[in-house]
Amino acid sequence: MVLALTPVYTISVGDVEMVAIDYTDHLDSGETLTGTPTATLIDTGSLVISNVGLNAAAKTILGRTVAISCAVQFRVLSQASGATYTVRVSATTTSSPARTVVRDVRIKCD
Repeated sequence: MVLALTPVYTISVGDVEMVAIDYTDHLDSGETLTGTPTATLIDTGSLVISNVGLNAAAKTILGRTVAISCAVQFRVLSQASGATYTVRVSATTTSSPARTVVRDVRIKCD
């Protein structure tokens, strides 16, 4: 079973928003994310996902400063009011052997 992250992100209909997922608590000491992460809508719906990548600079997420390559960020656009979407985010780590960390994030459109 894939871990579901909190909180549920909320966006308004027609908003184009960046979502950033902090993986710090899911990484071992000295480990970071690497490669090209993915963010895939696992529900049916009209959520558009684009620009998936790792954070290239330190980034503040939910009041916490996240080190370079310890977060996945992506852009979303929704056109369906009242919908809640689940996005599956997957990234590879720098550990040896490499690990793949998969998490689900929920996005609600008001």
